[in-house]
Amino acid sequence: MWKRWCPRYQVGKLVDLEPAFLLEQGFKGIMIDLDNTLVNWGEVEVTPETVNWVKQAKTAGLKLCIVSNALEYRVKTVGELLEIPWVSRATKPRKAAFKKALAILKTKPEETATVGDQIFTDVWGGNRMALFTIWTPPLSTREFFFTRIVRRFERRVLKLLKKKGIISE
Repeated sequence: MWKRWCPRYQVGKLVDLEPAFLLEQGFKGIMIDLDNTLVNWGEVEVTPETVNWVKQAKTAGLKLCIVSNALEYRVKTVGELLEIPWVSRATKPRKAAFKKALAILKTKPEETATVGDQIFTDVWGGNRMALFTIWTPPLSTREFFFTRIVRRFERRVLKLLKKKGIISE
């Protein structure tokens, strides 16, 4: 039962994810969540550190795509700034947006990773598609009202995953 919400890997934040590690694992594409993974919730400002990470990932040969439940204008703004494609209004954890991103990336699930801060959308959705799921804690405590409610359940799941030794502190 826990497997659906269990990430395959975790990092402290997106910029801690080494492009070389992904390449060594055979990955060609990365799907990245927008809010609280790529940028702070509700914002479009990308930190210089994140801009540099995106450049490094692209230089390493990785294909990137933003996959977000956010509205088009914000996802598009960040995507255009970073010069990477995007899928907005993704309705994660549903499969359709992940399939669309795979088509954009021109990669197969087994050669694609997905990174996000939410267990019930990013990780569960990625696991449903047999992607390599990478979880990162949220960048900010600011969130959509509904997400704050879901986070209560997520904290319980994370606590159990930590207790079982599936993820680290």
